[in-house]
Amino acid sequence: MVKQIQEIKLQPDYVRIYNDIIKKHPHKKKACQSLLNKNELTTMEVIKLNQLIFDQINKNAEIVNQRHRSYNIHDIKQILEYQKINKLNNTQLATHYKLSRTTVAKWKKLF
Repeated sequence: MVKQIQEIKLQPDYVRIYNDIIKKHPHKKKACQSLLNKNELTTMEVIKLNQLIFDQINKNAEIVNQRHRSYNIHDIKQILEYQKINKLNNTQLATHYKLSRTTVAKWKKLF
């Protein structure tokens, strides 16, 4: 007997989640369609979708949401690559992605 092992996903299915959310905001569907047609979304794409659908609510909500973000290795490398391409220092990169300067410095030491 052959046992089939199902792959365990540790990440929510953001495509389904955002497809459900976009039903409540149909006027923004066209702007988000290219991202929603993908099978899986990266963290950076989820953040971009969130910004497209929900305009900046207020500063306090933004601070609370930032505390709960997490980045995988691919996303960190993508952020550091953005820094190299645009010739930004750690402070400018941190401001652009709303990170702390120490986080950026730590990532640069690791990668």
